[in-house]
Amino acid sequence: MSGRARLALCGYVATMLAACALLPLVQPVTWIIEAALLLAVQSGVGILARRVPLARPLTVAAQAVTALLMLTVVFARGQALGGIVPGPEAVEHFGAMLRTGADDIGQYSIPAPTTASIRLMLFGGVLLVGLLVDALAVTFRSSAPAGLPLLALYSVAAGISQNSAAWLWFLLAASGYLLLLLAESKERLSQWGRVFGGSPGGSGGAGSAKGTGGPSAPVRTGRRIGMAALGFALVVPAALPAMDTGLLGGAGAGTGPGSGGGTISAVNPLVSLQNSLTQSDDREVLRYRTNAADTDGMYLRIVSLDRFDGTAWKSSERRIKDVPKELPRPEGLGSDVGTTEVRTNISAAGWYAQNWLPLPYPATKVDIKGRWRFEPTGRTLVGDRGQTTRGVEYGVDSLVVQPTPEQLASAPPPPAALLREYTEVPGSLPGVVKSTAEQVTEGATNDYQRAVRLQDWFASEGGFTYDTQVQSGTGTDAIARFLKQKQGFCVHFAFTMAAMARTLHIPARVAVGFTPGTSQPDGTMSVGLRDAHAWPELYFEGVGWTRFEPTPTRGSVPSYTQADTSSGGPASPAQPESTSSSAPDATPSATSACPPQLRKLSGCGAAAQSGGVPPAGRGTGLATKVGLGAAVLLVALLLLLPMLWRTRARARRLGSGGRGPGSAGAPAAERMLSAWREITDSAWDYGVQPDDSLTPRKSADRIVREGRLAGPAADAVHRAAHAVEQVLYAPRAGEVSGLTDDVLLVRAALRTGAGRMARVRAVLAPPSSVRVVWEISRRRERAADRWGRRRAGLDRWLANLRPSRQRG
Repeated sequence: MSGRARLALCGYVATMLAACALLPLVQPVTWIIEAALLLAVQSGVGILARRVPLARPLTVAAQAVTALLMLTVVFARGQALGGIVPGPEAVEHFGAMLRTGADDIGQYSIPAPTTASIRLMLFGGVLLVGLLVDALAVTFRSSAPAGLPLLALYSVAAGISQNSAAWLWFLLAASGYLLLLLAESKERLSQWGRVFGGSPGGSGGAGSAKGTGGPSAPVRTGRRIGMAALGFALVVPAALPAMDTGLLGGAGAGTGPGSGGGTISAVNPLVSLQNSLTQSDDREVLRYRTNAADTDGMYLRIVSLDRFDGTAWKSSERRIKDVPKELPRPEGLGSDVGTTEVRTNISAAGWYAQNWLPLPYPATKVDIKGRWRFEPTGRTLVGDRGQTTRGVEYGVDSLVVQPTPEQLASAPPPPAALLREYTEVPGSLPGVVKSTAEQVTEGATNDYQRAVRLQDWFASEGGFTYDTQVQSGTGTDAIARFLKQKQGFCVHFAFTMAAMARTLHIPARVAVGFTPGTSQPDGTMSVGLRDAHAWPELYFEGVGWTRFEPTPTRGSVPSYTQADTSSGGPASPAQPESTSSSAPDATPSATSACPPQLRKLSGCGAAAQSGGVPPAGRGTGLATKVGLGAAVLLVALLLLLPMLWRTRARARRLGSGGRGPGSAGAPAAERMLSAWREITDSAWDYGVQPDDSLTPRKSADRIVREGRLAGPAADAVHRAAHAVEQVLYAPRAGEVSGLTDDVLLVRAALRTGAGRMARVRAVLAPPSSVRVVWEISRRRERAADRWGRRRAGLDRWLANLRPSRQRG
């Protein structure tokens, strides 16, 4: 392997080591395998372009074009010309994906799911950094500035993740950079020949050439300096508290309950909802104790998503304030609606850390310590300055709202401002959403009946099935696809019902949180990862924001949406218990009331459904796809190896390789022999097999005869043969000019006289490429011979170390 190829390989390794800092940001982490494969192709193109060789700007351009084509095939094949060439539609598609990716980054907490848009940003970032590193370190031979893109990649990842293991990612990135610097220094020194250095006590003295043995003193010194600098960078931040928020620090070590490392700042707590539902390990998130008579409606709400822009449901940016002692009365709730006040004491698991506080809705009072702020419109509490839910314990007073169907059916119109804000739909919403909503609610006489019909259509009458393996999506296309395929999980049901309600001019938003969980023998309720849920909330004047449950087999259908619901008046508040809830166990809950067979068929009730739905078949797995892609790439490279080797050999012989025997700096005899070898190999490629038993003159006659050469091409072959005979037999070989032009003239003539298949074979599978096999065999023999000599020397040295049995 040439020095530049080794340097390119080190650049590839350094980029991938720096890219490891992105691993904590998304799940699953298998994306890095695909990124490594794409980067390997891009680096390989750079190696081949430099061996041709191409001009430096053309080499970088070839790699950039390769990266663009690969991204097009992976992400925009349907919009590309011929499935590979990016056209205007593909560019527009990339722009839309990047915008969606930016929204996803703001919506999801860490670790975020690997959506298509996030994968595009990851792959594009790794390829861009890899291109910069390869261009700086290899193409332009300046490895020191190549550390800047590596540092940028690490810094962005470390700044976002704020992971306590950031030192590990720094160690990997720094090791890759040091490896790159070491490879460049070695490649530069190799251009000067062997390294000379003193060897105390050696036979060569101070001026002996050290072509073998250990590394020279300068190399050892460089390694020591690099390792010392790396150790200094790792140790000093840990020893200086003032540097806690630097690149190696996490979120800092504060005194508040949520100020540890690994804080999650979620703008939209959908927080990998699909991943939570499909977790094989249903870790406990919360545990609570309540005096509510019925826990079926004890949904723990995190936040509401009230803005739909066509790509996703999001939370509006609203002002927050200090948490009041008593929360204001819920918006729109009239005094004639029955309510029951309950008390709930909640404990969050020590590993569960996110900014939004899970609360029963509507909460009227929250007793909690820490830096929490109140958002009045959504009635949510959000952590301030790093405050999270990690290990917090708090008590909540809330209302169980009990409206009657009559109260909901007779609700007056909502305020104009509220109606305008919460019925807004994007212009990109497909018409099928509104037409389906009108069809389902045909004959309904009020908004309450329309809402119940939408809920029942999704939950039981519309033929929908609950499936967590369906591709996650929150935009208008995902809603239209869900209405067509009728498969999805809670996100699809909630988002689609809310959108359909808005087309019917019913104010709607989406709430995200947890279903009530599973009762425990000690009287507490345990909420696990698989209890994560989303549901729509519709507004009725006089009642306020009201929960509906369209997702089949999940949660519980509210009593006020059932036909046999009886009217209920106000009830006296229940006496809150003073008992605090038990601290949550970090291990998964062992309760599982539903057999695996029924759980797979969604045959259990809401309580057992918290056990989750086992994953359905995903078709071809990622590992299979990567393996097939790697196999195809390997086969393609193997098929192209003869052509690549032949191209490189021709460049070296004709002087464009820069250091080969055919270059201008080589002796005249070597240039003549290289030119003759190129002529005989070219003739071999076009069907004239070489015969080493013939003299150069006889070989020239044979090439002219069998290659059907005439005129200037035949004269060029004879001139080359005459020059070789002078080199081999004359006392002094004279200088011959125009050898390269003669070789090119002969090649062109041979190509003209050959048939189509012969020309194709000469390019793609040149017979003369068998010389590389012969060269490998010779090198192997020489290596075996060197190893044998070293082994014999080692045996002699060991024999001299054995103690003599003779005693003097």
